[in-house]
Amino acid sequence: MSAFRDQPADRRFQQEFADAEGNEHPVWAEYAIRGHARVILHVEAHPALRGHGAAGQFMQALAEHARAEKLTLIPHCSYAVAWLKRHPEFSDIVG
Repeated sequence: MSAFRDQPADRRFQQEFADAEGNEHPVWAEYAIRGHARVILHVEAHPALRGHGAAGQFMQALAEHARAEKLTLIPHCSYAVAWLKRHPEFSDIVG
């Protein structure tokens, strides 16, 4: 697993995870900017990572990043909405 990173020029958060063979693939979230908020438009995992928990680990890193940077997350993507509902410990960063 690589470090979580914000790629502001692409308006994308990204992190790589290893598949069963050890190959690294990305999980990413595209976002729009609204002041100190990030509107999460789409979360996607590379097909080789689906069903293995990488997207959930990515969302954990995204939520921790948002809290550390004092950002609010506004989830529009159904996956992000569902993940944040399942993790009420991050309700303070949801807008």
